Amino acid sequence: MKLGFVIIYVSDVKETLHFYKQAFDLEIKMEFEDEGILIYGEMETEGATLGFGSHEMGQETLSGKYQKTTLKNEPFGQEIVFVSDDVTESYNKAIKAGAISILAPEEKPWGQAVSYIRAKEGTLIEICSPMVD
Repeated sequence: MKLGFVIIYVSDVKETLHFYKQAFDLEIKMEFEDEGILIYGEMETEGATLGFGSHEMGQETLSGKYQKTTLKNEPFGQEIVFVSDDVTESYNKAIKAGAISILAPEEKPWGQAVSYIRAKEGTLIEICSPMVD
């Protein structure tokens, strides 16, 4: 089985797409509007598609049975992981774009550099170096 998509429901799809472009140099793959309102967008990654849908889209799709991602609440028990050859540079760029620091880059005992941030919409993101063989 292949992981095809990750979709995160957010308050402002346009702002979220802009943040991920600024913070992680991801290109916008597509945008979908309904009655002039951007309700869904996807980012170009080197792996699975990263999509963002409006809370309204999520409520309709899931009959309102989900918890909204927000910075006011603790992060969910899940994360997005971006692998970077320069974790410190990637972390600093994300912070400059508006991310909130959870854990500054640090070397782990297994040789991997790891950091954690929260994106502007509240998603927990790990930025790490490739695993050492």
